[in-house]
Amino acid sequence: MTEPGSLRGRLIRRLALLLALILLVSSLSAYWSARHAADTAYDRTLLASARAIAAGLYSESGQLKANIPYVALDTFAYDSAGRIYYQVLGVQGMLVSGYEGLPVAPAGTRRTEDYPALAHFYDGEFRHQGVRVVSLLQPVSEPGLSGMAEIRVAETQGARERMARELLLGTLLRMGVLVLSALLLVWLAVSAALRPLEILRRSVASRDSDDLRPLPEAGMPRELGPLIVALNHFNERLRGLFERQAQFIADAAHELRTPLAALKARVELGLRAQDAAVWRSTLEDTAQHTNKLTHLANQLLSLARIESGARAIAEGGAQRLDLSQLARELGLALAPLAHARGISLALEAEQAVWVRGEPTLLNELLCNLLDNALAHTPVGGNVILRVLPAGVLEVEDDGPGIPLEDCDQVFARFYRRSNKGSGAGLGLAIVGEICRAHQAQISLHQADPHGLLVRVAFAVEAD
Repeated sequence: MTEPGSLRGRLIRRLALLLALILLVSSLSAYWSARHAADTAYDRTLLASARAIAAGLYSESGQLKANIPYVALDTFAYDSAGRIYYQVLGVQGMLVSGYEGLPVAPAGTRRTEDYPALAHFYDGEFRHQGVRVVSLLQPVSEPGLSGMAEIRVAETQGARERMARELLLGTLLRMGVLVLSALLLVWLAVSAALRPLEILRRSVASRDSDDLRPLPEAGMPRELGPLIVALNHFNERLRGLFERQAQFIADAAHELRTPLAALKARVELGLRAQDAAVWRSTLEDTAQHTNKLTHLANQLLSLARIESGARAIAEGGAQRLDLSQLARELGLALAPLAHARGISLALEAEQAVWVRGEPTLLNELLCNLLDNALAHTPVGGNVILRVLPAGVLEVEDDGPGIPLEDCDQVFARFYRRSNKGSGAGLGLAIVGEICRAHQAQISLHQADPHGLLVRVAFAVEAD
């Protein structure tokens, strides 16, 4: 459960890193605390040794002598971790007893306030080793001798370091056990807290592929509520998509079944005839029906392409396009068809109008709008294609128009106002789907003095 990407593993690793940093800081603090405790303990021993030596000072013939008691010498015995040195200086600074060359207190060393004595503690170096030194000033008032004697006692750092190391290791051991125990408790707590997620995963995994019922929210933690709501909304959208696809397939099968049955019946009827003229008439009718089926199949493929184009737009695949240039190219392509039908096709596009969209879908939109306008415009009529600077595309014709009560229904798939129409009822449905994919607003209006005006408003890109 600690593989990359595991929520439990990521939480434990980050918590372990945080505890390791805390352990490092605590270790440094523990080391300095242990060293301070060791210095305090050993400084007291140094001062006691210096006082024991000071108690054995006496004068003889005007000369200062040192009678080192056994209790003082006992503290100078060799130690497995270090060694102690001493030095006694007379009132004139002459060496009375002990080792020569012990380091002198640096300038500015303050007298200790921890003990009632004229003592200074400082660090130095003796015989290439670091030492801790105490300098004790002892007043001397004897016949013929008066002044201050100085007793220095130095100790190598080995014993202090060993004591600090032992204190540090003990602290680290206790803290390490504490950290491991905390990680174990956190792992158990996280496992218990993530158990509802495992229950939710099992609930989703055990469902059939077509089971899109809402996930239950009862008994789930409050933090999982937004996730369950989002999953239920997604399932609802997915159910709606499946229902629309099933309905579309049913409608498409119905729309294809009728012309295919009629085409088959016409061919069978022609095959039973013996007259060549009947055969020719049958072939001509078959060609017309085949053209209608081809047009219907192309429109069905266009609807399928809209789904992929809409996903591309949603995923940031839209391009910056000049709507005027698209309208100009398509107008030139459809001009021969309009001329053949005796219809005047005009283009009004004064300047470049930049929009963001998918070029194939926008061409499909323009083609369906113009094809619909040309199909319903009588001979001698006019069709005008306009591109306005505000990102508005208009297609106007002077055909029969659409009644206001039918304006909301013409965008439904396979909707035809009359069974006499030659179309499949998909042209404006395709236009509506493309507009939704581009988040464009489409509306139908009555043209002046008659006819239909289709207006599509896009969001304009900066020039």
